[in-house]
Amino acid sequence: MTVTETVSTSETTEARGGAAEHVDVLVVGAGVSGIDAAYHLRERFPDRSFAVLEAQDDRGGTWWTHRYPGVRSDSDLFTYGYRFKPWRGPSIAAGGEILDYLDEVIEENDLQKSIRYHHRVTAARWSGDEQRWTVDVTRSDTGEQLQLTTDFVWMCSGYYNHTKPYQPHWEGMEKFQGVVVHPQQWPEDLDHSGKRVVVIGSGSTASTLIPAIAKTAAHVTMLQRSPSYYFAPPTTHELAVTLAALDIPAEWTHEIMRRQYMQQFDWLARTSFEAPDELHTFLIDSIRPLLPEGFDIERHFMPRYRPWQQRIAVVPDGDFFAALREGTASIVTDTIETFTEHGIRVSSGEEIPADIVVTATGFNLAPFADIPFTVDGEPVDFAERITWRGVMISGVPNMAYTFGYFRHSWTLRADLVSDLVSRLLEHMQDTGARTVVPTLRPEDAGMQVRPWSDPENFNAGYVLRSQHLLFKQGDREPWTHMIEHEQEVEILPKADLDDGSLVYR
Repeated sequence: MTVTETVSTSETTEARGGAAEHVDVLVVGAGVSGIDAAYHLRERFPDRSFAVLEAQDDRGGTWWTHRYPGVRSDSDLFTYGYRFKPWRGPSIAAGGEILDYLDEVIEENDLQKSIRYHHRVTAARWSGDEQRWTVDVTRSDTGEQLQLTTDFVWMCSGYYNHTKPYQPHWEGMEKFQGVVVHPQQWPEDLDHSGKRVVVIGSGSTASTLIPAIAKTAAHVTMLQRSPSYYFAPPTTHELAVTLAALDIPAEWTHEIMRRQYMQQFDWLARTSFEAPDELHTFLIDSIRPLLPEGFDIERHFMPRYRPWQQRIAVVPDGDFFAALREGTASIVTDTIETFTEHGIRVSSGEEIPADIVVTATGFNLAPFADIPFTVDGEPVDFAERITWRGVMISGVPNMAYTFGYFRHSWTLRADLVSDLVSRLLEHMQDTGARTVVPTLRPEDAGMQVRPWSDPENFNAGYVLRSQHLLFKQGDREPWTHMIEHEQEVEILPKADLDDGSLVYR
């Protein structure tokens, strides 16, 4: 059975002397990307078998594992929602609302029977002789060890480690008599009511968490080493309000709002390169009226980097700034000298009292879910490989991956990648190919190899910490990635599958 043949159900290999179940396409991850991939496989290939393996005990990826107070999207849902499924709520949505939306997608497209939870992939081995992958799986709920074979692996596992967040160690942490918690591991029974809370960090997580807990905490202090950029759009776009008043159909509203937000963020991304000083002024001026009178903007809100070199923290309706105005939250910009028994002492000598310290310090990247891949017995060192259009990896047969945007909604690219992978599978079917391998062409000899992320383009801490683990890119198409949506929406649908960079057999 190959990706060029069709089946209506998955088959086992018992008839061939094995015990592994076989599916035509194996999707790893049941988050936003994996559900998108499953939808496209069901729509484009109704006669092929596929399975979605998810290590967690439910769907949603980030939206399932992140349960800290106030968790919400930092992208608008008209573009973060799928192209094929209209979003009917406010532009910015809470984590629970996003999970409800994903549940609707799963139910409406009969995807539930294809998703297997508690299934953690522990190894993937390609055999050129058999022209297929063998995948080892551990069931976290039973401890059972399973094996599947597949003709094509589609990695939709996101890009960070869900179980091990980035947690720096500071001097004196063992002395602290309060609670230290990372947002990615928020305990359900943590009561912050009436407590003094210090949130270390200044990104999207911190600016989301602080207004949520400031409502009942005694006080919340954001302790940042350096400032971030913020953008404070309304939770519900005024255009969406106008369309609702006109009783415009949901499908039309969805498309109109998608185009509105795409245009807005295309402008932000383009301006960050072409006129960064103009964008800096725009972002700073937009938050000035939201801050308390006399607030030290120079110290607390002037980043050291160009706009969009790191993610811009979206603060819907400016709720983070409202907490500052109301005095329930404050900002300290300094470095940590040491934890004390009852708080944190910073380099200025000030001691910030705390009952709870939240380390909103980011996450660790986990390329391809840290799964060890081998090709014909040789381990794949992804740090030595090069991406093909941000969708496949050089020298790795029959494997694609979905990776979204940093500056636009992740799902905008997930839809584009799903289209491209579907087109590739159809092309293999039409040509009778059983394998496809991204391969450098003679004209690519001597090509300059560049890091996964150019720090001049994007230099977030979690990216720079993990550059040594990540695959590389070249200096020309199709060996590049991290292209902005405005360009890629034209490039990927027209990508030439027969330019010699993909070798079929």
